[in-house]
This record gives sequence, structure tokens and C-alpha cells, in this order.
Amino acid sequence: MAKTIMVVDDSASLRQVVGIALKGAGYDVIEGRDGVDALTKCDGQKIHLIVCDVNMPNMDGITFVKELKQLPNYRFTPVIMLTTESQESKKKEGQAAGAKAWVVKPFKPDVLLGAVAKLVLP
Repeated sequence: MAKTIMVVDDSASLRQVVGIALKGAGYDVIEGRDGVDALTKCDGQKIHLIVCDVNMPNMDGITFVKELKQLPNYRFTPVIMLTTESQESKKKEGQAAGAKAWVVKPFKPDVLLGAVAKLVLP
């Protein structure tokens, strides 16, 4: 059975690029337009991993991760931040919120897929 990965980014083209890479590697993909939209989709369905942008309208990625970790079904869901932010302070903020990995855009699909493969829950 395919693992389900949620891609959260306000850029439709980026969600599409990441989605194509993930689907090509055999994953099912759910998309969220921003943190608020993504949280509405965290409704108890099994999500094995989340790839999330940091800078988004309505709810940024770090706030989203903090909110996600409050939900019992998603407390242990690994999150990869995929962002243009590369400052150490932002990375630390992301880690403190619960992000497990940090991939800087522009990204290479094989680097992202490698991080996904390491972190995806069984």
C-alpha cells in the first residue's frame, strides 16, 4: 500500500513539481495551499510524512508544524521543511517546532526523495 505524503506550499507550481517527484517514487500525495488549509486535511487520515514551506500566507510553516504536533494523530508525523530560508536561526526555529529535516529551494528531487525515504513512517 502506498504511503501518503502531504505537500504544503502556497505555490501551486511547487506543489506540482514536488507531487510529480513523489508520485513518480510511488507515494500518494495530498496538497495543502497553506497551513490553515493543510490542518483542515489532517482529519484523522493516515499521513506518513509532510513536506512544508516556511513562508506562506494565512499560517506559516513553523506555526503549522506547532499546530500539527498538538493533534494526537499527527504528533509523530515527520515534517520536512522545503524553503528558500537557509539561516541557522530559522532552521533552529523549525527544529524546535518539530521539523525533522530542512531542504533549501531550489531543490534536487533526488535529495528530497532521499530525505523522504529516510523519514517516512512505516
